[in-house]
Amino acid sequence: MEKKSVSVGNLKKGDTIIIDDAPCKITDTATSRPGKHGHAKVNLTAVGILDGKKRQMVLPGHDKVEAPIIEKKSAQILSVNGNMANVMDMETYETFDMEIPEELKEEVKEGKEVLYWTIMGAKVMKQVKN
Repeated sequence: MEKKSVSVGNLKKGDTIIIDDAPCKITDTATSRPGKHGHAKVNLTAVGILDGKKRQMVLPGHDKVEAPIIEKKSAQILSVNGNMANVMDMETYETFDMEIPEELKEEVKEGKEVLYWTIMGAKVMKQVKN
């Protein structure tokens, strides 16, 4: 599993972190000021990249969390079958099946090139190149 450690205090909207073993994109952060004997708390709201579930966590600002390392790659579509596409990686020439996201269904056609992400072992189609 590809991941790195990041400080909670440095996180901002749009960053990716791992919550409950799922890669998530942060949609909102709120920091409370430190109390008399405590530390500043950071309230993170994030949406799962793979499953779309909303998750929340509250942590001290000096804590560290894990962030997934996202590899962005290109692939060519070889065939389309329902909501699955058989694609070939443009660098390694490896072929594999990938689910087509709802918002890309009309654009995905044989011979087109797509951008996909590899996150924690899962491959996610992100956009169709023109």
